[in-house]
Order: sequence, then C-alpha cells, then structure tokens
Amino acid sequence: MPDDPQPLRVMPKTISATCYNRVRLALIRRGQPLRLGLPRHRGLEMILTDDAWRCIDTLTEDQLILVWRTFASSGRDDLTRPVACELFLYHHCAGLVMGSVLSDMEHVLDACLAPTRHD
Repeated sequence: MPDDPQPLRVMPKTISATCYNRVRLALIRRGQPLRLGLPRHRGLEMILTDDAWRCIDTLTEDQLILVWRTFASSGRDDLTRPVACELFLYHHCAGLVMGSVLSDMEHVLDACLAPTRHD
C-alpha cells in the first residue's frame, strides 16, 4: 500500500483454502474493513479487506506487524485449493507470530460467523 512503511522482509506464502474462504465470507457478511481483536495476542488486531490482511499492534499506535497481500485468487475455480500470496514483515519479531496470528484470527472468525441461536 502507498502509505505503508518499507517492510523488513517480503516472503511468498500460501494461505489454506479454509482460512482464505473464511475471511472472504466474513468480509461479504460483515463488510470491510473488518477489524478483529486477537485474544491470544495481547494488543494485536487484524484489519481485513479484499486486498490485504493487516496485523497491527494497538499498544504502539497501530504499528504494522504483518501484512498478507497480493492474493493469487483471480480466476479461482477450486475453493479447496490454497491461495498463494506475499507476506510483508514490518517488525523484527513478526516471524514469531505469523502462524499463530492466522490461527487466532480463524478462531475469532469462527465465532463471528457462527449462527446465533434465537430461542
């Protein structure tokens, strides 16, 4: 993104189909940008859009930690296949949380997307 600082590192990554599809569904149902707290990561939040999934540190004025972007989803015709993307690391400890942040985000999205019971 034009306003993002220079990343420390950029890596190719693959997002599981389940994770990618869950985010897409949440964006369709909840709108975007979608901001989610990550309960297992103190102070970290995700800001999700079609173009990028940003992980920020709310304890340091929303400093960027990680950004997944450049999703290779154009013309996607198989919802079971993983989606390639690029992962931008902005913090020296970003590599330590990149996997657990996605896992935490998926748990939060599961709760957001779960049907509510009306008894």
